[in-house]
Amino acid sequence: MINPIGTLLGAERHNKRMFTMFYDALAISFSLYAAFALRMDTLYPPIGAQEIASFAVTTVVTLLIFIRFGLYRAVLRYILVPALGNIFFAVFASAVVLALSSFILQSFLPRSVPFIYAGVAILSLGGPRILIRTIYYHLMKRKKPNVLIYGAGSTGRDLAFALQQGSDYHPVAFIDDDLAKKSNIMLGLKVYSYDDFDKLKGLYKPVKLLLAINNIDGNKRLTLVDKLAELPIKVQSVPSMEDLATGKASIEQVRDLDIAELLGREQVAPIGSLLSRCISDKSVMVTGAGGSIGSELCRQILKQKPHTLVLFELNEYNLYQIERELCQLKATVSPDTQIIAALGSVQRQNRLEKMMSAFNVETIYHAAAYKHVPIVEQNIVEGIRNNVFGTWYCAEAAVKCGVKDFVLISTDKAVRPTNVMGASKRLSELVLQALSDRESNTNFTMVRFGNVLGSSGSVVPLFREQIQAGGPVTVTHPNITRYFMLIPEAAELVIQAGALGNSGQVFVLDMGDPVKILDLAKRMINLMGYKERISPEDSLGSDYFDDEDIEIQFTGLRAGEKLYEELLIGDNVSGTEHPKILTALELKLHWDEIEPLLKELDVYCHDFEFHKIIQLLTLSPLGYTPEKSVKDLLHDGNLSRSAFHNTESETSRNNTN
Repeated sequence: MINPIGTLLGAERHNKRMFTMFYDALAISFSLYAAFALRMDTLYPPIGAQEIASFAVTTVVTLLIFIRFGLYRAVLRYILVPALGNIFFAVFASAVVLALSSFILQSFLPRSVPFIYAGVAILSLGGPRILIRTIYYHLMKRKKPNVLIYGAGSTGRDLAFALQQGSDYHPVAFIDDDLAKKSNIMLGLKVYSYDDFDKLKGLYKPVKLLLAINNIDGNKRLTLVDKLAELPIKVQSVPSMEDLATGKASIEQVRDLDIAELLGREQVAPIGSLLSRCISDKSVMVTGAGGSIGSELCRQILKQKPHTLVLFELNEYNLYQIERELCQLKATVSPDTQIIAALGSVQRQNRLEKMMSAFNVETIYHAAAYKHVPIVEQNIVEGIRNNVFGTWYCAEAAVKCGVKDFVLISTDKAVRPTNVMGASKRLSELVLQALSDRESNTNFTMVRFGNVLGSSGSVVPLFREQIQAGGPVTVTHPNITRYFMLIPEAAELVIQAGALGNSGQVFVLDMGDPVKILDLAKRMINLMGYKERISPEDSLGSDYFDDEDIEIQFTGLRAGEKLYEELLIGDNVSGTEHPKILTALELKLHWDEIEPLLKELDVYCHDFEFHKIIQLLTLSPLGYTPEKSVKDLLHDGNLSRSAFHNTESETSRNNTN
């Protein structure tokens, strides 16, 4: 059976326009005849040659007016109120043309006919367009999954309007906390309260809830997300107002809730003077420029309009990616900045010196490091070489080339480390502090913070991937907690901390309260429309739920992993002019103490003497205490904590003798 509406909508655009014009010509002619017939109260009104000529002129001019108003460019299935308004004005102009043509041609035209004609024409021209739009909307509505929109303000209305025109989702109702809006109808959708969710879910069976509120502060939004996490439905959000304003996204491009909303923290606005102090009109180098932290540092640095930005990176692909991105970005934020893409290793001091001197580098952000705890635990020598000696060589090159400011990106894992990565970063801090006492021309500062969300190896994209795959979601331990921060926030604070310090200072970023990883996993599962079920076999005594969707499995702590991370070694901490940046006074070593340690460590790394490397790290004032046996990939046996203690006892006896 032929579907005339489907045939019309499926025709080629040119054919549809010709068909529409042909119909409009017939509708105008019929409206002219009907106006006369209604006025004369007869099916056979007195219409002669002059009247037919007037009708022909009116029809042709009306079609030209329709073309001028763009009515044949409007897609019938998407025709909206503005298009109907154009029809109204075009018909009004057509009635005027009818009156003028009748006057000029001296045709018979009762004074009421133009008004009758206008009314009939609006019905005959606008009616079918509305009918086609309505039929198409109801046909498409059946194919689109239902969604609820949380927020009946301007953003919610814009979203509902966009979805009604699109083919992805069918909005069925608004939910809003403003009781004054309850029961109102907007764009054909009724506004309900939060308490009506169960009724709406049973009535419409929506597949997701779209959060369309962009005009509230961060704390209120986080509270709202917490409340929505309790609902048994997937929650997504519209793009931010910034992305909408800049054209990066459109209102109908719904997305998963961003990392800040999952984390439950609000970013603090930066202090502009601190961001620009060590960067504006200066030559700046970023080591590890292609990594998660390094690349974000580069983006933030470019916004402060440096004279030159040197990207120093070992990985060729990562360097290519960040250079290409920054070259596109600089056109809008800093067109005069020279961007230099330099391949190289921080373990080659000569290469570093050549780059620093060639481009007169004044500020260095040292982000190059191996950070993945289990990987470094199995590749001890490379971890030490890159993290400790790479930092030392880069710092020595900076001193030799007259660099004014050197900022080390450190980690909370450097505090009482239980893994080689943390021990290497703590030793890197001590090296820079010792150099700060030895050298006075370069300002060495260290910035210590916890995990950044969205970085390589971040838990959030891993959890999201596991949830989308149907589970299980893997958590190492039910009680494991971590400090978290967003990459842009961390990069901004690193830059500001580097502008605050006196040489040798350790800065600690206030990362708020630690986050329980299990709670983060549950939050993500709930907001993605599922419920959690904790595996009883691996739950380590935790409670678990029955009849839920996504399983959470506990896999056990990995090598070198701690249950709780810390940011401070002691309690000697004070504030700075930035509310999120603290400074810590901690144990330091003099250069004549640290230099022999480095030379001894260099020998052990060269000879791949893993026992002696671990022994030296353990006996050094790093606070390093391995919690599990350490086994390098090239190591032929495990080195247990008891072996460390036996070695330490033997060393003490030898020193006593």
